[in-house]
Amino acid sequence: MKKKFILLFLFALFSSSSFAQKQKFLTLDSLFDLLEINDRFMGTLSISENGKIIYSKSIGKDDVASGKLSNNLTKYRIGSISKMFTACLIFQAIEENKISLKQTIHHYFPKITNAKKITIGNLLNHHSGIHNYTNDTSYLNYYTTSKSQKEMLEIIQEGGSDFKPNSRAEYSNSNYVLLSYILEKIYKKSYEELLSAKIIQPLSIKNTYLGTKLSPEKKECYSYRYSGKWELEKETHSSVAMGAGGLVSTTEDLLIFITNLFEGKIITAASLEQMMKLEDGFGMGIFPVPFYDKKGFGHTGGIDGFSSFLYTFPAESTSIALTSNGSRFDNNDIAIAALSDCFGKPFTLPSFYAGALTSSDLDKYLGTYSNPEMPIKIVITKDSLSLIAQATGQQSFSLDATGKDTFEFSAAGVKIEFMPKDKLLILKQGGGEFTFTKQ
Repeated sequence: MKKKFILLFLFALFSSSSFAQKQKFLTLDSLFDLLEINDRFMGTLSISENGKIIYSKSIGKDDVASGKLSNNLTKYRIGSISKMFTACLIFQAIEENKISLKQTIHHYFPKITNAKKITIGNLLNHHSGIHNYTNDTSYLNYYTTSKSQKEMLEIIQEGGSDFKPNSRAEYSNSNYVLLSYILEKIYKKSYEELLSAKIIQPLSIKNTYLGTKLSPEKKECYSYRYSGKWELEKETHSSVAMGAGGLVSTTEDLLIFITNLFEGKIITAASLEQMMKLEDGFGMGIFPVPFYDKKGFGHTGGIDGFSSFLYTFPAESTSIALTSNGSRFDNNDIAIAALSDCFGKPFTLPSFYAGALTSSDLDKYLGTYSNPEMPIKIVITKDSLSLIAQATGQQSFSLDATGKDTFEFSAAGVKIEFMPKDKLLILKQGGGEFTFTKQ
């Protein structure tokens, strides 16, 4: 009888705990309901505490054409979160005395501008000055095709230098492609083999790897952009992205990775401390993630129509991971909602503009807009009931109405206000405001 009482008591505790967790994430559940109803987001979010998943939510489709729904086992391309894995491999090589942070790169890449002055550390924390190859308009001509190491090196070499090494910081994917090649040179193995042997297998995470051609049959999803409807995006070839952005993963694998990283099971505590050391706001494969009085660390990612983030808050033993294959909503707002629920902070749910716009209502905004002081033009077209914007040399994106004459592309923090009578377009992004005139 006593034993039965204890079992009932334990069951009551378990039930209370489960109920409390469900209550804890009501705001987050409501946010995802809104995003799903308004067709604003496709992807997965997972949260862990003390290494255990306490929340996971998936909405959207792996494959829009077939209608295959996403779930927590869906694999997404994670873009620049790949850099965290690459940085860990580099620090493992440092711990094995194969390279050092202060070692220059001229031995590996003698034709790189300033190679005798650029160190491994400069590559890790984006202080190299090496031009970012993904910023060039020519990138769009080759990113979907296979590239050899020789071809990628030629592209990076031709890009030259944007500033003197270690004089300042500027994000460059070129740095982490070069780090991938350094790893291959010192170990005489492919990046994929090293990733598997030194991180994937030790952590027993089976859904993380260097991507190939996407396949829903392998539980991978396609990525999309929204232009009145979800349209399939082209795929960046992994040989072009390498350890700068070529990995595929799941939210659960990502949470296992970052938990083990901060428990000292991938690199030493000393290496992790060096990785988190900030210089001009940049760590070595990692960035600070402040939230009220909490201190987090992690990285975001974006490639094709995929976007992602991976954050951990060590003092609270809490981590969150998001992977998306299509978004018309700012992922940062999803992170704020998740962390607000985790740490008991208020969060206001978004309200989406309910004003009905007909196709003819959009005609007054259409045209080409320019600013004589800027090298780009913005072309505004329409598709069904949506406005489509495209800047020179960039992919088009759908604008969502937020009010009278105001639109946004929230995934990139872009806000546009039209002044039809004056033939003006005001672009707001990153704290800047730029006026374009209709031609």
